[in-house]
Amino acid sequence: MEAFKSFLDSIDNEAHKEKMESLLKWVAKTFPNLETTVKWNQPMFTDHGTFIIAFSKAKAHFSVAPEAKALNQFTTKIETAGYSQTNNLFRVKWSQDIDFSLLKAIIQYNIDDKAECATFWRS
Repeated sequence: MEAFKSFLDSIDNEAHKEKMESLLKWVAKTFPNLETTVKWNQPMFTDHGTFIIAFSKAKAHFSVAPEAKALNQFTTKIETAGYSQTNNLFRVKWSQDIDFSLLKAIIQYNIDDKAECATFWRS
């Protein structure tokens, strides 16, 4: 989690910081083969140099960005979980529970779908 220290330290609200740290630790533990990095001030997880998922913070929520293809695949489940969505991310209010089974499915989808991907982003 050392890679994410500066990002986590930038979260002023202690409860939000703890929630984000818990989430990042969960991803790292659940998917130990993923690499960690920070780009564009967002903690990211990558696999063989290709993007898998990123997170960002805002005042009222944090965002989850798994790329548009994964979002399109999981739109109904994201809506069912009560999260709002754009073309490139979905938002989890700080007051909402994290749907870990949904996150696990999205991350696994990206790992599987991008197994042969040789670029950071999908083309």
